[in-house]
Amino acid sequence: MTSGRALVWCRQSVVAEQGQANTQKGRRGLERIWHAGLISLQGLQSAWGEAAFRQEAILALVAIPLAFWLGQGWVEVALLAGSVVLVLIVELLNTAVESAIDRIGPEWHDLSKRAKDTGSAAVLLACIVAGGIWLAALWHRFVV
Repeated sequence: MTSGRALVWCRQSVVAEQGQANTQKGRRGLERIWHAGLISLQGLQSAWGEAAFRQEAILALVAIPLAFWLGQGWVEVALLAGSVVLVLIVELLNTAVESAIDRIGPEWHDLSKRAKDTGSAAVLLACIVAGGIWLAALWHRFVV
């Protein structure tokens, strides 16, 4: 067996041992983009099962249109809407970290706690940034 064949055989053996191969890796061009979009939609659907993401998404459905009314120029609108989207992004990443930790096992471990706590802290900081931007915009619109 040549080294190239051996490598292919070895890779096929590893895939067979691990179960189904990641079919996304073999896709190219528009097919890859299409399937990546479908996978992303599945991720959003999965995240909808999390209460925190659901609450933030519902708030975003109100806040993003409100940003177009409150913002006094495209920069303000972008900051207001972008800060809300930032919270959603960080919440998705936090959910991903928590899911990966939970897959490892339910037992308590200091590193698992640290990973979950720092993910939660990232969400808190994103909320503080968004809140500060919104308060500044409200102040500028109604007080100054």
